[in-house]
Amino acid sequence: MNAALGEIGLLDGFERALINNRLHMVYQPKVSLDDGALMRVEALVRWDDPQHGSIAPSRFVPLAERHGLIDSLTQWGLRTTLRQWLSWRTAGLDTCLAFNISALSLQHLDFPDLVERMCRGLDVPTDRLVLELTEGATQPLVKLMDTLTRFRIKGIGLAIDDFGTGYSSLMQLRQLPFTEVKIDRFFIADATHNRDSRVIVKAIIDLAHGLGLTATAEGVETIEQLALMRELGADVGQGYLFAQPLEPSDLIPWAARHTRRWKMLVNPPAESTMRRRLEGAALA
Repeated sequence: MNAALGEIGLLDGFERALINNRLHMVYQPKVSLDDGALMRVEALVRWDDPQHGSIAPSRFVPLAERHGLIDSLTQWGLRTTLRQWLSWRTAGLDTCLAFNISALSLQHLDFPDLVERMCRGLDVPTDRLVLELTEGATQPLVKLMDTLTRFRIKGIGLAIDDFGTGYSSLMQLRQLPFTEVKIDRFFIADATHNRDSRVIVKAIIDLAHGLGLTATAEGVETIEQLALMRELGADVGQGYLFAQPLEPSDLIPWAARHTRRWKMLVNPPAESTMRRRLEGAALA
């Protein structure tokens, strides 16, 4: 009973936040592991409630799915993100966007058309957008092949998130029209000191490349992990080593700092000197 009442209270707060525009987006950079260039930013929704405090997406997104609010959340998030892209482009930064969507949204046959109309209405090229889906959702996604294919026809990319932790088969990966595989952060963290994880990461990268997909390493947090991902051939990196999720106004200043900092990340001097330089670059 208490749990049910708690969910009702949380649901009421979420509905109010959605209606009154009290949600906000932050953006985490993804960089090329070849030269450090900014490839795209992943849009992440945040909710800070006056009563409940900071609520994790892992709590309120399933809540939205259970209570019929996921479409409203998705449309709000997409519209906010696309408008933010316009602001960055006006300021001289032209990058790509990654946006997480629920498998439930794909059950609407007109969802690809809706996304395309939103892009056109805000003058955002569809090839600047990648939609991310979790691997655990790929079982029902196989039944939605037509919907996913329509996204690809419209030039919108599709990424499979947290790859390696779900239950999808390699046959399903071959069947679904993904453009990117995101390797789960567990394997990235473990690969620098565990041979089995390193073999798995290498196999996923080779599999992605063999299928013509981009291989992205999630959760890169150390210089050792960065060096290993570059050695194994991953294409893109995302994680706290590069940046935590940023407020929209912080992305352009971060990009300027990152250009200088990248050289130190891939050619680190002695450890003590490296630490001081990175701290200085992060604060500059």
